[in-house]
Amino acid sequence: MDKFQAMRVFTRIVELGAFGKAADSLQVPRASVTILIKQLEAQLGVQLLQRTTRHVQTTLDGAAYYQRCVQLLADLEDAEACFREGRQNPQGKLRVDLPSSLARLIVVPALPQFCARYPRIELEVGVSDRPVELIREGIDCVLRAGELHDSSLVARPLVQLRQLTCASPAYLQAHGVPTDLSQLHSHQAVNYFSALTGRRFDLEFQSGGELLRHSLHGPLAVNNADAYVAACEAGLGLIQVPYYHVAAQLKAGSLVEVLANCPPPSLPLTALYPAQRQLSRRVRVFVDWLVELFTQQDWH
Repeated sequence: MDKFQAMRVFTRIVELGAFGKAADSLQVPRASVTILIKQLEAQLGVQLLQRTTRHVQTTLDGAAYYQRCVQLLADLEDAEACFREGRQNPQGKLRVDLPSSLARLIVVPALPQFCARYPRIELEVGVSDRPVELIREGIDCVLRAGELHDSSLVARPLVQLRQLTCASPAYLQAHGVPTDLSQLHSHQAVNYFSALTGRRFDLEFQSGGELLRHSLHGPLAVNNADAYVAACEAGLGLIQVPYYHVAAQLKAGSLVEVLANCPPPSLPLTALYPAQRQLSRRVRVFVDWLVELFTQQDWH
């Protein structure tokens, strides 16, 4: 049995959900796919797949083995790529995870440029604001804003995102426009809390060379960036966000910047990937492209 071919067949079955589709995708006989999976399960001593007449899904052992296979096959492909003539044209699947607002407003609209430059890379983009476990979930690279929590990952700084404080016109009409931090006691905020720790974040202001924090009460707390902005537009309180996330609302007038004389500190944006992915050509070209993307555009 060709172990690597068996692993390729197994991962393709998991991804496509059917033996026949996997066989067609890999251009191998369907009978060969069935034989390889039986041999693989016999050698491992576990059942990897549960089959019905209409559906195929992994067992618990199969799900764990799938993640290992994805990583091993990616490493093998990277090792081979180092010695191929096509080194400058990387290929294969690249799994990335992006915060929802960055994906929607900046990265995804620019992806045609990346895909045209690297047509042989197959991107699989997860979009979420939750913390992901890169190695366990088989993710090659994540893009994260703010404080970093996992020191075991390789960090590539991308840009410092300018932030601002804003509110809706309806909110300001009801509560007044704050012109000084001393007036914040009469205002409320849409509070943002961490999906990882549950901790609520204070509003932060830079004034006279100092960083000042203010905790404001409010009727709503969220842990999603898009909901955070939507709540502000609905008039529920002040928020602090990167400029890119509210550029359209500021232009349209549905949000207004306040306290511009004491802005929040900038927000670091970082690409993170596991140490073993440092030599991956796919990861390197994607991160280099991100650096280029955020350098070109005035999101800071």
